[in-house]
Order: sequence, then C-alpha cells, then structure tokens
Amino acid sequence: MAPRAYWKGTLKLSLVTCPVVLYPATTAAEKTRFHMINRETGNRLKQQMVDAETGDVVERDQKGRGYELRKGKYVEIEPEELEAVQIESNHTIDIESFVPREEIDKRYLDHPYYIAPDGRAAVDAFAVIRDAMKDEERVALARIVLTNREHVMSIEPLGKGLLGTTLRYPYELRDEDQFFDDIKSPKITKDMVELAGHILHTKAAHFDPSKFKDEYEDALNALVKRKASGKKIELPAPEERPSNVINLMDALKQSLKGRGRGRASARSHPRRSTRRHRTTRKTHRPAARHRKAG
Repeated sequence: MAPRAYWKGTLKLSLVTCPVVLYPATTAAEKTRFHMINRETGNRLKQQMVDAETGDVVERDQKGRGYELRKGKYVEIEPEELEAVQIESNHTIDIESFVPREEIDKRYLDHPYYIAPDGRAAVDAFAVIRDAMKDEERVALARIVLTNREHVMSIEPLGKGLLGTTLRYPYELRDEDQFFDDIKSPKITKDMVELAGHILHTKAAHFDPSKFKDEYEDALNALVKRKASGKKIELPAPEERPSNVINLMDALKQSLKGRGRGRASARSHPRRSTRRHRTTRKTHRPAARHRKAG
C-alpha cells in the first residue's frame, strides 16, 4: 500500500496538464532513535514550550507564529492568513524550462520526491510529458510550494514515473572561496600525480548503492542490544592521531605495494578511446562490479 500523498496538484507543460501526487523519496523510519528520559524514574520526558519572559508553560492552543519586526516586537501571522499568499505554484507544478542535466550544480540538489499521476484519467497526459522528456538529455525546471515555501524543482523521468528534486536558492549556498582561499598551491611532481592516478585506477568501480553499509547504525544497534541485556559497555581506548610529518612519495609507493594485481591491471589496460569504451562497457560490467574497491 502506497503511503499517503505529501502533496496533490497539477503538473503543467504549456497547455498539457494532469493531476499528480508527490511522495517523499526518502525515509528515516529505519534509523535508530533515542528519546529523552528521566534518569530517576526511567519515564519519557515531554517537551513543553515556555514563555521566554514569564517562564510560564504555554499550552498548545496558545501557541502562535510571529515575525520579529524589531527586538522583542512581533507581528502575529495566523495560519489561515498564509493562504492569502496565493501564487500559481501553490497547487501547480508549471514546467518553465528545460536545461542540460550536467549544468545543475550538485550543491543545489535538496530533497527528492516521486511524482505519480493522480487517478486513471491523468495517466495519458502524464505519460506524454514523461516520455517526451525521455527523448531529451535535459531536466525540467518548475516551481512548487511545499510547507508554505516556494521551491524550484528539477524533474526528470524515473522508471514509470518522474523524479522531482527541490533545489536550493543561491542565497542558501555558502561561497566556496571563504573556505578554499587559504589553501596553498604547493609544487607537486608529475611522478606523485601519476602514482596517485594508479591508486585511483586500482579502486575503480561502478556506483552500486546496494553495497552501502551504515556501519555506525549497525554498531549503534549492537550497543543498544548489549546494554538492554545487562552487559557492560566497555569504552575503546582513544586512537592515537597519526603524525602529519610524512614523506608523501613514500606514502604513495606504500599504498601501491600491497596492490600488485590492481597495479598490474592498471598498467596493462591503457586508456581506451571513448568509442571503444562505450562498445565494450556492457561486456566488462559484470567483472567490474565484482572487483574489490579497496
């Protein structure tokens, strides 16, 4: 049974429209969660809102939403008043343009959603929009309002449906220069770069998320089970931080030493032309998938 729709509205491409529903593509339901408890009683704690000035507990029906005009002075906005902010993207995903997929900076990608037709009557128009996009190496850009905020959304075909990903606005991204400006530009020898390149080749693989393993989550579950069974939790000894004083060339050579097979493979397979690589990719894929990455 499909989960409850997160948003319902209309997908619009020029004069072609169809009712659609949005579902969050991600979930944190399987994550280990902790609750705040009273150490003395073992009971769960309940969060309460407190008036910052009087210290009194504020009940649910007394809570409101306000915008700070100046220090300590707020204008209260009622939930129904937000409905006065009516723009087309409140209930419509209007496709405005199509851009090359590679032009979208990955830093702008935010939350993914599945977009599906809402009802049988919507299937034909939905399929027309979806299949037309499959023939183009471009991603649709549209606007949508979610939780009282307007978002730009990229849309692309995914199987029988569409994948919509909200994008961040430029003001939400920090300028990389403030983090990278102080990085020095040392003189690195060509030999070092080539050795590092060989290490990269020995770790070549294909993207396979089924191999992702949340080791911290597994260890966290094991710790909870061990504590619940009454066993003592022994803290590990603090790890010694490695010295930063290393010989970079020696470190590169040592990294390759234990990878004889990988190094030989990298040397015996010079870079093929793009055309030949494309024609042989399907043949070599099974072997590449089973190659050890580390």
